[in-house]
Amino acid sequence: MAVETQEVVRPEPRRKARRTLPGFITAGLLAPPVLWLVIFFLVPVVLIALYSVNVFSLYPGGQYFTLDSWKNFLDGSPFLDLFWKSVRMSLIVSIAAVVIAYPIAYFLALVASKRKYVLLLLILTPFLVSYFLRLLAWKVILGDQGVINTFFYWTGIRAEGDPVSWLIYSQFAVILTLVYVYVPFVALPIFVSLDSLDRRLLEAASDLGASRWQAFRKVTLPLSLPGVIAAFIFVFIPTIGEYFTPLLVGGVNGTMFGNAIADQFGQSLNWLNGSVLSFFLLTVVALLLAVFARFLTVRRVATG
Repeated sequence: MAVETQEVVRPEPRRKARRTLPGFITAGLLAPPVLWLVIFFLVPVVLIALYSVNVFSLYPGGQYFTLDSWKNFLDGSPFLDLFWKSVRMSLIVSIAAVVIAYPIAYFLALVASKRKYVLLLLILTPFLVSYFLRLLAWKVILGDQGVINTFFYWTGIRAEGDPVSWLIYSQFAVILTLVYVYVPFVALPIFVSLDSLDRRLLEAASDLGASRWQAFRKVTLPLSLPGVIAAFIFVFIPTIGEYFTPLLVGGVNGTMFGNAIADQFGQSLNWLNGSVLSFFLLTVVALLLAVFARFLTVRRVATG
């Protein structure tokens, strides 16, 4: 008996949709930000570097490569002393801001459990007000006829017309204002570090007989150090080149390195010297970022 065989016709496999190469997609996504950085960051930095060695010049005449301005700056220049003064002020501001912000972040993360985000929002409300208006408010508070001096007149601590001179237009005024400005900002990385802390470690320390101070010193503080270091960096690096705050409340005594750079480009029209100062500050900041990045990563800050 013959068996009839039926040919099974299988459908042809669908042609795979032509896929765009992932490299082109990645390049298309990265092109706009990279182009932005090249035009508005890399090109100005290169121009400043060329101005600092006299390859480019503001004034007409023969341009030639020279390091004389760098030698004058590094060989006991008053601007170098001003830089170290700015570093000292930035260190004071950074340490003071971290010391003040740490208890705030500790309370929000470990004490006010249910209300922590509401309180955190209240702490960040000063950012809703213009930075310029906040500086003007401190100028009014610290001025010769401000709130503090007026209180001294009223209580008889100071004679009328004899204000406390160092409250305004001084290093104290600059440091106080910068600490006020940066404390809410500094509290954020410390809060994140403390909020991600494993509470079971604190319970284990308590079960082993550790007091609250011992648990804080041996458990909480070491585990929150990445957030503390990140907070310190967030303040120290931008305040080295601070310009606006010393301009409003610093006066002559509170002048910082950023004010000297602005004066060289503006009033003095000495772009050669201004470029040297700017490129030196940029180099110092880049080195500091490289050093801090060696010991700190974003993952450590996030996880505490």
